[in-house]
Amino acid sequence: MRKNRVFITILAFIVGINLVSCIQKKSEENHVEFDHLQMNEKVFLLPQNDTTLPYADVKIDFLYPKKFNNQEDLARLQQIFNGTFFNDETYDSLSPQDALDKYVENYVEEYRELTNQYNQDLANLEGENRPSWYWYSLGKSNKILYNDKNILSYSVEHYDYTGGAHGSLRVLYYTIDLNELTTVTEEDIFQPNYHHFLTSKIVEKLMEKYKVDSPEKLIDEGFFDINEIAPNNNFWLNNEGIHYIFNQYEIAPYSMGPIEVTIPYEEIKSIIIPESVAKNYID
Repeated sequence: MRKNRVFITILAFIVGINLVSCIQKKSEENHVEFDHLQMNEKVFLLPQNDTTLPYADVKIDFLYPKKFNNQEDLARLQQIFNGTFFNDETYDSLSPQDALDKYVENYVEEYRELTNQYNQDLANLEGENRPSWYWYSLGKSNKILYNDKNILSYSVEHYDYTGGAHGSLRVLYYTIDLNELTTVTEEDIFQPNYHHFLTSKIVEKLMEKYKVDSPEKLIDEGFFDINEIAPNNNFWLNNEGIHYIFNQYEIAPYSMGPIEVTIPYEEIKSIIIPESVAKNYID
């Protein structure tokens, strides 16, 4: 009986997901076209749909490819988008709509597992006080950063608040090699033993950004141990260079937010593999 109730609740919730046809970007060279799957819903912890009681505010905007080359290539491109957007390879084989439905279903189930604990905490409070830490938020979106005949770069932003002092924002960057239909890693574009040289370039760009004249002075700006700054494979490419991001707590405190640096290809061309996709953008 409980299983039926959960199914009905989830089904009613998923019906609220709206598909909005909207071509975000179309390249004349690679012919990739996109659609959005969007939702903005409140997931109630308790059976009562009462906004004075705990709920999770869920906002999702999933941009996915709807047209590219042929059906086989499109299926592979959608597979990559599904896996990277939902950060789970088990979504790879699903359609974008089914992947979103499954993700929402899993989130609703996990959130409502807190019901018994909420009731226990409520019973321990005096008067009409309610446990305030059961109001959650989830925000998830992606956007295209660069798109040409060779590469497609995009970001995935994930915001999660689970009742603590503050929420958590995480940004992940991806670049797809459109010729191979694979995501690009550092090992795909940089020669062996690239790590030390690339690290020095990242530190150099951070020094420029924060206007300091030595790596040690980055600590005065709020950074953690300078030795923790290193390439992290969280980057995207365009025709100008490589763009890295370091998320909150990765190399600096939460208050500094995500930290980005850009390194022009000309400054790192000595470590770029001649056959790599990045080589297309070096004169």
